[in-house]
Amino acid sequence: MDTAPLIRNLSTLNLDGEVVDRGHTEYEKHRRVWNATADRRPAAIVRARSAADVKRIVTAAAEHDALLAVRGGGHSIPGLSTCDDGIVLDLSSMNSVSVDESARRAEVLGGALLGDLDAAGAQAGLVVPAGIVSHTGVAGLTLGGGMGWLSRRFGLTIDSLLAANIVTADGRSREVNADAEPDLFWAIRGGGGNFGVVTRFTFQMHPLGQVLVGSWIYPVAEAGAVLRRLRDLAADAPRELTVAFFLSSAGLQITVLWSGTQDPAERSVATFGSLGQPESASIGGMTFLDLQKMFDEQMAWNRRYYSKGGFFREIDDPAIERMVDSIASSPTTDAEFYVIQLGGAVTDIDDDATPYTGRKAGYYWIVASGWDREDDDARVVAWSRMAGARLAEISMRGNYVNEQGDFGKDIALAAYGEKKYSRLAKLKARYDPSNLFRLNQNIEPKL
Repeated sequence: MDTAPLIRNLSTLNLDGEVVDRGHTEYEKHRRVWNATADRRPAAIVRARSAADVKRIVTAAAEHDALLAVRGGGHSIPGLSTCDDGIVLDLSSMNSVSVDESARRAEVLGGALLGDLDAAGAQAGLVVPAGIVSHTGVAGLTLGGGMGWLSRRFGLTIDSLLAANIVTADGRSREVNADAEPDLFWAIRGGGGNFGVVTRFTFQMHPLGQVLVGSWIYPVAEAGAVLRRLRDLAADAPRELTVAFFLSSAGLQITVLWSGTQDPAERSVATFGSLGQPESASIGGMTFLDLQKMFDEQMAWNRRYYSKGGFFREIDDPAIERMVDSIASSPTTDAEFYVIQLGGAVTDIDDDATPYTGRKAGYYWIVASGWDREDDDARVVAWSRMAGARLAEISMRGNYVNEQGDFGKDIALAAYGEKKYSRLAKLKARYDPSNLFRLNQNIEPKL
């Protein structure tokens, strides 16, 4: 594609932000995304500073039939927030968060990170349920559904979404909510970035209350027995408690969060430290913000990543056996199974109310591998796909679009199921008939 006419056109658009082309001194810096396997060279990166910038770039890309990637936090696992030779619309400068304490609402611009949202809410003791890595983008996480430590208590991130401003492929900025363009509002709550560029989100916030965090590391040799005890113990957990575990060849880390308006149930948390003989243990001394940053370094920028996820109704014996067996052959200590408990408030919303599929799941699992050398790509990805495929065989139908290292129609269809995919495809045909927004877990427009 000859991008020269488009690049020349960008310089005439009177943008508030900056155009970073291949001759720019900071091109190498700004072309990078979180996953180092996505080493791509766009024709230009537009560092938008306003919704008007977004409208101009979307319109220009549509007019020139240009490849357009949209970047919020840059955390797309398969690297869909960048591209070769096209335009990257970078929202990272649009990162402000405004909290209305009395209304318990947050106005969040499209380039904000979870850490920005968490920090703004912490000052008022308010939260939006979101992910577990603070340098993740709010936009990408929300558009896929959003799950984390507080999902059992407050639901998914999309369950707290009240409204959004979205620039669609025709260059229009639309305010969407339950009453204004409800079909589009339905689509963006789990349908990913298929329908436009969200420049602003409005979230309902919730009082966090008291917090107690416990964390233990068990020997990997005890993992099978410990996970069976964990499964039985977690089955009766109240919504205020969420357990997650991380199984790698280095050991089994179990982390538990209790949050609520009453005093922390220390006994309920401490019980997870008696599932075996832990090598290390800690209870307390950690804020919610600390917990949200706990895995930031492990998931640092400029490393190489691959993942594959799915839903369990419960952690049964075959699931435990397959995880323990697979981890014995893992290619690196940074290849792991991450499993977080769901249920609770996630199940309060009808499955058809949003595109997100997985509300009946008891747990979400992900094979998450990180490494540093390009020479290791083939063997790490091969192990990750093998381990993920073994769990997928015994998992529920449906999936979570945000946590898939591969992409394509089959991924999207498997995530949503035929009924929801068909509805999304019809809405895609209405709002993006030329499939301008195709760098995502793509839904092909179809009437």
